[in-house]
Amino acid sequence: MAGIDEVGRGCLAGPVAAAAVILNPSDIPDGLNDSKCLAAAVRETLYEEILARAHAVAFAFVSAADIDRINIRQASLAAMRRALAGLAVAPCHVLIDGNDLPDNLACSGETIIRGDSASASIAAASIVAKVARDRLMTRLCRIHPAYGFSRHVGYATREHLAAIAQHGPSPYHRLSFSPFR
Repeated sequence: MAGIDEVGRGCLAGPVAAAAVILNPSDIPDGLNDSKCLAAAVRETLYEEILARAHAVAFAFVSAADIDRINIRQASLAAMRRALAGLAVAPCHVLIDGNDLPDNLACSGETIIRGDSASASIAAASIVAKVARDRLMTRLCRIHPAYGFSRHVGYATREHLAAIAQHGPSPYHRLSFSPFR
């Protein structure tokens, strides 16, 4: 069984990310929880443990340009499908955080509202997706330092909104989102 979660739906910049994780039932890392409930250093440590100990891990991004083209919901579902397809081991069933089940999955699946707090595999996917996306946003910050992506990872903070007002959108901003529409 795999757990799937996505991060970055509400950001103004950067991709939406999803991860799929098949945990080893006899070697589950301690401390798995919703990534939003964990300090960054704890997430980083758990990310490395998950990659080292899980049966299979995959993550996928859908770009800001694609989000603008197909909308954030469809982009989130596409990222989930891509993450699932990227697993080296095919699961028989998936548990997905939230209430939106992607169509055309390669196996059966079910959604669990607040699943990242209820399922270890979804919590692991939450952590992998969050760390992978945050690391990407830190790299994008080196390309476009004026926006401070490494500090707010694309969310609508005062700092980010001020940078947008001063510099306009970067190539990584979601132009279909406010304040760009």
